[in-house]
Amino acid sequence: MTVTTIFQILISSMLIYATPLIFTSLGGTFSERSGIVNVGLEGIMIMGAFSSVVFNLTFADTFGKATPWIALLFAGVIGLIFSLLHAVATINFRADHIISGTVINLMAPALAVFLVKVFYGKGQTDNIQQSFGYWDFPLLNKIPVIGKIFFKQTSLIGYVAIVVSLIAWFILFKTRFGLRLRSVGEHPQAADTLGINVYLMRYSGVMISGVLGGFGGAVFAQQISVNFSGSTIAGQGFIAMAAMIFGKWNPIGAMLASLFFGLSQSLSVVGTQIPVIQNIPSVYLQIAPYVLTIAVLAIFLGKSTGPKANGVNYIKSK
Repeated sequence: MTVTTIFQILISSMLIYATPLIFTSLGGTFSERSGIVNVGLEGIMIMGAFSSVVFNLTFADTFGKATPWIALLFAGVIGLIFSLLHAVATINFRADHIISGTVINLMAPALAVFLVKVFYGKGQTDNIQQSFGYWDFPLLNKIPVIGKIFFKQTSLIGYVAIVVSLIAWFILFKTRFGLRLRSVGEHPQAADTLGINVYLMRYSGVMISGVLGGFGGAVFAQQISVNFSGSTIAGQGFIAMAAMIFGKWNPIGAMLASLFFGLSQSLSVVGTQIPVIQNIPSVYLQIAPYVLTIAVLAIFLGKSTGPKANGVNYIKSK
């Protein structure tokens, strides 16, 4: 096996496993930049995965190869609707953010599995026939060495996620909306004094996180698992939160951290094809992403400083 082939396998698999994390960690970034801790990203991903698979199975014959992309949008809408539960609880009723998110994480898998049994009469759905699959970039895949590594048999939705990360960075740090969103996450009282609607901006942050979390679940279900069951999203939302913290609540940082975690997850799948690590017992490669997540949180959580008003309920009268 040539060095180029090894890098092609690593980059392609890294993108596939990192893409759900990129979308979801971006969602968490928007929510926490507005001051709302969204621990419920795991539950939102579950609903996104469930809804995308159901849509895919139902409309595959109608939309053909476009089905995964339309299902992605549908999952984003479902994620948005589900995130409103968290927004209402934390913004209007001033519930504890962690408790509200935990309730969503407990409710989502139970609801999804119940609906799967209602729709399909068993514990998991059938496998989808229309998935994101692999993509060859025209012309770019002909570039010597680089073309084979980055643009041949790779993940198109992965590159879309990277572009979305750059757009998210621009929105957060170069637009009026981004400035207002960050201001209500840092000092909502001062923002309110300047005429910024704190509640509206926080709703916006949570709703954006719902859409992107739904995207993350849909990508995982339609590119990696190709079906849905209660164990489809196994901790991916929490890994995405770790990527957000590791990336210091910055979209580009979250994207790079997601690529790192995606690489660690992909090694458990493609490790047997890589000469350097093929003799490492597979169980160690399988637990590596979760060990790395715990390590990152333990090392960086205390050192990383998020938005000052993150997790603090805002009362307008004060």
